[in-house]
Amino acid sequence: MRQLAAMALDTAVLRGAEYADVRLVRYRRQNLSAEDNRLSGIADTDDYGLGVRVLVDGAWGFAGTGNLTREEVQRVAAEAVAIARASAAAMREKVRLVPEPARTLTFRSPCEVDPFSVSIGDKAALLLTINARLLNNKSVRKAQAFMTLRKDERLFLSTDGSDLSSEVVTTAAGYQATAVGDGDARSRSYMPPPLTRGYENINAEDLLANTERVAEQAVMHLNAPECPVGYKDLILDPQNLSLTIHESVGHATELDRALGYEESLAGRSFATPDKLRNLKYGSDLVSFVADNTLEAGLATQGFDDDGVTAQRWHIVEDGLFVGYSTGREVAGHIGLERSTGGCRADHWGSIPIVRIPNLSLMPGKEPLTLEELISDTDDGIFIEGRGSFSIDQMRCNFQFGGDAFWEIKKGRIVGMLKNVTYQSMTTDFWGSCDAICDARFWVQDGVLNCGKGDPMQIAQMTHGAAPARFRHIKVGAAR
Repeated sequence: MRQLAAMALDTAVLRGAEYADVRLVRYRRQNLSAEDNRLSGIADTDDYGLGVRVLVDGAWGFAGTGNLTREEVQRVAAEAVAIARASAAAMREKVRLVPEPARTLTFRSPCEVDPFSVSIGDKAALLLTINARLLNNKSVRKAQAFMTLRKDERLFLSTDGSDLSSEVVTTAAGYQATAVGDGDARSRSYMPPPLTRGYENINAEDLLANTERVAEQAVMHLNAPECPVGYKDLILDPQNLSLTIHESVGHATELDRALGYEESLAGRSFATPDKLRNLKYGSDLVSFVADNTLEAGLATQGFDDDGVTAQRWHIVEDGLFVGYSTGREVAGHIGLERSTGGCRADHWGSIPIVRIPNLSLMPGKEPLTLEELISDTDDGIFIEGRGSFSIDQMRCNFQFGGDAFWEIKKGRIVGMLKNVTYQSMTTDFWGSCDAICDARFWVQDGVLNCGKGDPMQIAQMTHGAAPARFRHIKVGAAR
């Protein structure tokens, strides 16, 4: 297979490419789902192919194939060059890649137990047992459980001289209970953080131990009073924060979006390059660190699909906007000498695009527990888990929900609410953050299904956080 990748690279150069890279990738996927007492889906796929990307006269050309024969690989490489040459005739500005040293690297994510070595029968039995326990609560009328297992094997060769390979395993499982009564239905979910680890990340004991609590809280959610309309102090748990970080910080600081490359897809950003180091993104407590070296992080892959090795850098430091996620094509537009390594493709047949890195809210520096944070809050709501969301094309004006909502009065949780949403503007929201729990409570949750591009590509990334408080946030307006 390596010989075929090298052949594709040689063919592209012989045909006139001034730069070329080749990705030979294999994707193994296994997805299981269970609904009530039956398996509702099992998918097991194995997909591999080769993508060739070239520059000719400053224009990109790309072609891919799943037919890995010598003749087909040579044809695809020649086609990529022909596409680039045709595209060059319509180019307004030539693509210029910032430099990246040639490297040889092999990367593997932590994996003690290969998830594909565990029988489908055992996995299915776990999901069905989870559902059975959820349904033991007579008010729970619907139980759903899932498991997703992924293995990506990549070989990257480029005319810059890089020879990079990786094997990344991703595992996740979770479930939801839905209670029904009095013409209403409400749910409660449980999903431990997805990680780039082996099957050891699927902790059956933990998943089963939480079923009774989740079922009971689904019923509590069903019978909870409505969220009041007004302003409350919010305490958000790491899983809820992961989506808010993703939408209001992650997408807003992808450099291609900030430069207008995504504008035709309603993808713009208020965080334009003129605001770099001039914009107060949040309070002084707020720092966002991008870290594609994070152990078991969902975007930790050793290197990106530009051939740039993984790095760690600040997006926001002590409240100040200081950085972007970039690729080699766009980094030079803001004077960077090197890409941050944020260019990834979701398939051998897709062109790499700038993606959100592992992006996390840093924990507080002073000792602070969640219990202490709640006891210090007079009138607020503690929100757990993820729910609905909406955000405008500039990544400014947003609304988020959640999975469980606990009313706080005079430092105590007094019960659950329903129909809670919170609304704010990005910089106002992060500027209102006045407390973050310390590193003991930092959790690296994440997103498995981030969509971007046209055609749509799906990527994964981690967003770590500890519980944090936000003062005087509007709630309930969706009603």
